[in-house]
Amino acid sequence: MSACVEQDIPFIVRGTAEYRRATFALFCAGLATFALLYSVQPILPELAEYFAVSSASSSLALSVTTFSLAFGLLIAGALSESWGRKPMMVVALVLACSLGVASALTTNWHWLLLLRTLLGLALSGLPALAMAYVGEEFDPRSLPVAMGLYISGTALGGLLGRLLAGGLNDLGGWPLALGGIAALGLLACVLFIWLLPKSRHFVAQPLSLSGLLANFTRHLRNPELRVLFLLSFLLMGSFVALFNYIGFYLTAAPYHLSSTLIGFLFVVYLFGILSSNWSGRWVARFGAAKVLMASLLTMLLGAWLCLVVWLPAIVLGLALFTIGFFATHAVASGLVGQKAGNARAQASALYLCAYYLGSSVVGYTGGWVWQHFGWQLLILCLSACMLIAMYCVRKAAAKAA
Repeated sequence: MSACVEQDIPFIVRGTAEYRRATFALFCAGLATFALLYSVQPILPELAEYFAVSSASSSLALSVTTFSLAFGLLIAGALSESWGRKPMMVVALVLACSLGVASALTTNWHWLLLLRTLLGLALSGLPALAMAYVGEEFDPRSLPVAMGLYISGTALGGLLGRLLAGGLNDLGGWPLALGGIAALGLLACVLFIWLLPKSRHFVAQPLSLSGLLANFTRHLRNPELRVLFLLSFLLMGSFVALFNYIGFYLTAAPYHLSSTLIGFLFVVYLFGILSSNWSGRWVARFGAAKVLMASLLTMLLGAWLCLVVWLPAIVLGLALFTIGFFATHAVASGLVGQKAGNARAQASALYLCAYYLGSSVVGYTGGWVWQHFGWQLLILCLSACMLIAMYCVRKAAAKAA
């Protein structure tokens, strides 16, 4: 296709009916992905009791999913450069919902872990491709807000997955919790297929292993992208670790909260939806570096509030941590497409690979810290992750200046 013809192909522009359909479709994809992914988080204490495993081992129900998702992203991001965006996203979402149903039906711990691992591989066909789709199909001026809407869909998916799972678990146990979330995912999948416009700016590349490796190498050699990859590892790992073990912390004395009440704690995700939407406007006004630093400071303050032995302070701390996390993630994920140039799906895949590796590694390691040293040291370790992230952002901003 000639450059002239490419320029004549219209982008999706904010304010149009097509923009509303596309952003709502991506919102549904993000909702389904993260509801399926994180539905196990509020029921980890119940899984530990039912399958007679430790708190750290119970977190494997989430960690194996994010681990397989991390590496699956590299494959999915590479294949999508040749096979297209929407078809792969549709297949991925259908497979993930089917595996979600199967996970609700098993009564064997190892089978559950296997199904959750496969679910992670299936979901790997969505996040990087969705980010690449936004970068290719939306008008550049509409892109920050569109990316924020997609991230807000992931936030709402994380909220509904955790909130509904906690309530359904109290009603009918963990199988009903996982089965109900899978049904929600199927509904979102239908809406996604119906509403999302076909790719118009995607140009297929020949499937070449050397070409794919060259793209990955080029992205990894980019110092600006490396900072974003490290940020995603540290921030997602800290976020998952905090929310993995807050349930164990609050079911014990002096709080003794039920699964339903712990599920309601995830209502703080609503603040994440708002901050991810606002972040695009903040970047336009203050610049990416300042928004990232302010968001990281907000996360750090939230982590410190979780040390206060008073439930309202802990809830406020979770809210601030969530606000800062989603604002940072929305800004960083938008920067990946800008800094990558070509092969955006592979750049997004590397970003999200680091993101979910952080979830697996820091999420599981946080369980070991919690089990052996308690809540206070866990929060101090997460604070150290925030401080490292702030140092990286400051150093990158100084080089850019």
